[in-house]
Amino acid sequence: MVDTARELQVLVIGLDPYRVPGPWDPQPIAEAIQAGMTALADLGHRAETCLLGLEGGEDHEAEVSAALTSRPWDCVMVGGGIRKPEELLGLFESIINLIRRHAPQAAIAFNATPQDLADAVTRSAGAPA
Repeated sequence: MVDTARELQVLVIGLDPYRVPGPWDPQPIAEAIQAGMTALADLGHRAETCLLGLEGGEDHEAEVSAALTSRPWDCVMVGGGIRKPEELLGLFESIINLIRRHAPQAAIAFNATPQDLADAVTRSAGAPA
């Protein structure tokens, strides 16, 4: 259980809506991610994102490893955009194993939507709502 009397260090790993191919409008998702990050900040937590692209040529393992080793994390959130699509199962497994390797002390959280980042962190890291 995390000491909830202090600010939590939270890393949010997800997909960068502007770097996901397809004929869709990424702005609503980007705005939802920002709202979720604001909710974390409003709770007094220090949160950063590690947003991955799916355009091809990215080194996801290097990106995630760099983020995970940048400082000690109390909680690492893995977003639904990575967890839910079956075609991203390998990426999801890789991220979980990188968390185990580089941030074994961190609680791992999963959210359903970008808007519920704070709820998922509270649930997983034991922080007060």
